[in-house]
Amino acid sequence: MPRRKRNAGSSSEGTEDSDFSAEHTDSSESDVHTVRNTRLTRSSLRLSRNSQDSSPVGNPSAPVSEEVVNYSTRRVTRSQQQGVTVLPKKYPLRQSRSSGSDTEQHGETSERGHLTGKHERHFSISGCPLYHNLSADECKVKASSRDKHVEERTLSQRQDENRHSARQQAQAERQLRYKEKVTEMRRKRNSAPLKEQKDKYTEHKQIHGSICEPLLENITSDYDLELFRKAQEKLRLQGQVTEGGNMIKTIVFGRYELDTWYHSPYPEEYARLGRLYMCEFCLKYMKSQTILRRHMAKCVWKHPPGDEIYRKGAISVFEVDGKKNKIYCQNLCLLAKLFLDHKTLYYDVEPFLFYVMTEADNTGCHLVGYFSKEKNSFLNYNVSCILTMPQYMRQGYGKMLIDFSYLLSKVEEKVGSPERPLSDLGLISYRSYWKEVLLRYLHNFQGKEISIKEISQETAVNPVDIVSTLQSLQMLKYWKGKHLILKRQDLIDDWKTKEAKRGSSKTIDPTALKWSPPKGT
Repeated sequence: MPRRKRNAGSSSEGTEDSDFSAEHTDSSESDVHTVRNTRLTRSSLRLSRNSQDSSPVGNPSAPVSEEVVNYSTRRVTRSQQQGVTVLPKKYPLRQSRSSGSDTEQHGETSERGHLTGKHERHFSISGCPLYHNLSADECKVKASSRDKHVEERTLSQRQDENRHSARQQAQAERQLRYKEKVTEMRRKRNSAPLKEQKDKYTEHKQIHGSICEPLLENITSDYDLELFRKAQEKLRLQGQVTEGGNMIKTIVFGRYELDTWYHSPYPEEYARLGRLYMCEFCLKYMKSQTILRRHMAKCVWKHPPGDEIYRKGAISVFEVDGKKNKIYCQNLCLLAKLFLDHKTLYYDVEPFLFYVMTEADNTGCHLVGYFSKEKNSFLNYNVSCILTMPQYMRQGYGKMLIDFSYLLSKVEEKVGSPERPLSDLGLISYRSYWKEVLLRYLHNFQGKEISIKEISQETAVNPVDIVSTLQSLQMLKYWKGKHLILKRQDLIDDWKTKEAKRGSSKTIDPTALKWSPPKGT
């Protein structure tokens, strides 16, 4: 008795196997065209041969089962499907997605429109109408009205150019009318918002937070608000506010959230986020608050790496070698670039020493600022880059960093100067420091003759910086072929008054320095 074989594509019962074989044989005998266009697998061919030997031939007129049709059509190749009707398969998920799902409809709604009213879509939050509490249609209406106003103004200017004789008079009259109109529009604004409006502002802020722009109605006049919208549109059209620009807007640093000033070359995957989360001790940057919280639970750093060379009270200064602590120094430079415009050093930190100033409390040593200097400077630069963190600005820490850099120059018995070009804030800080140094020296000087070389040797300030400061204070005069330094008592008295008010809490004590110059410098 021949052995029965079970087809993998058919049912598990033996009766259905034999029926399938008989029906397939009958269909092959009755319909030759179908057999020619049908391609059977090797297993199905062996099964059909065995079934012909073992089972009787069925009724040719018997209807073909639905399983046989599906099985035979499944074995037809694409090139042979011309004579066989194949039922299309149904995919409910794909059909619903093509017809428009809720997710896609929501995405189209949120990306539709543009703040300028000139585009159908936006790709960043700065161009989103909903962020500015507007709709896409309102942006289009405002854009058309602005274009109409520009056309009218251009037309009136052309008409005035044709009337050469009365051009100046017409301009003056139009300007007066426009000024009166603006004054009237500004007068209509309520001087103080009502309680209902204040509640509305508070409710809007609680609901949306930083996701949407604050409500600007009744904060200023409609005219000034329209000028603000025009400025936003102009910035976007000029490309200064780019779509999806890779610039970090804010950083979370310790208990502070700081707005950045300039672009810093962080990796693209971090820069496109817009906000970075940083560990204030090891300066590692992360993508989310959750990652930062997990990192702070494991981070063992509580102060910068390197040697602590100065401590007085809560203020400490650490000397960090860029070669020994490369990752920390690179992160420090990337952080500094967010607040400095002229900084170009990011990754080549090995030839530099970093002096990091911190303020200590019960949680650790918090970064206040730092300055870097070359290990071997041929031009005797004592500062290559200097930064005070924004949360510590205007508190005297900048002058402490500058004073500390000149203190190191005195210990090295050198005359130092900062590396050029200086940033705007750096130039202001250095000029103020040089002024105080000169006035203090002149206040304590009791002789009759004084030389710039002696001042430079005692204060470690470069003679060029001394001369420029004396000239800005109008204390350097040329008389009878000689340069004279004027001792202006009024400036000295003002300095003494400010020094008394300030106190001695934000000054560098030379006795607290425990440092010797590195070898080879």
